[in-house]
Amino acid sequence: MLTIGDQFPAFDLEAVTSREPGEEFQRLRHDSYPGKWLVVFFWPMDFTFVCPTEIAEFGRRARELADRDAVVLGVSTDTHYVHLAWRNQHADLRELPIAMLADTKRQLSTALGILHKQDGVALRATFLVDPEGVIRFVSVHDLSVGRNVEEVVRTLDALQTDELCPCNWKKGDPTLSAA
Repeated sequence: MLTIGDQFPAFDLEAVTSREPGEEFQRLRHDSYPGKWLVVFFWPMDFTFVCPTEIAEFGRRARELADRDAVVLGVSTDTHYVHLAWRNQHADLRELPIAMLADTKRQLSTALGILHKQDGVALRATFLVDPEGVIRFVSVHDLSVGRNVEEVVRTLDALQTDELCPCNWKKGDPTLSAA
């Protein structure tokens, strides 16, 4: 599995970015958002139970993350057509302000090393990628356990200080001095 300090893999994937007829799909690449942090999170499958709770929460926090110069990208191994059908069907996903990328060939998931060995779906993984494309945070959960989006936001805040941040540090708290 790729980890802290590794370059996030190049990608070029079809994504659902809207429910507006004729504007539903867009190709997104690793370099589609120059100068921005990326919050890239993976979920196992569409039309499941834990996944929409996480996707909706990332959607609710997207503006807050944008204020931190970060773009949220959600990814699964389902097709962009399945993503659109799920967005149209699920009330919490209809007005989602984030892109849902389709890693149907599993190239990105494989490059990151996050495919479930038995099921062949993406693990519940989250990556914070700095503007230079370097992975600065990785978290992977069991398929049955949803992640904590608040912790992702907190970690991004800490990384953006470029300082030493103690346990349970929150934005506005003092950082540590090495001297």
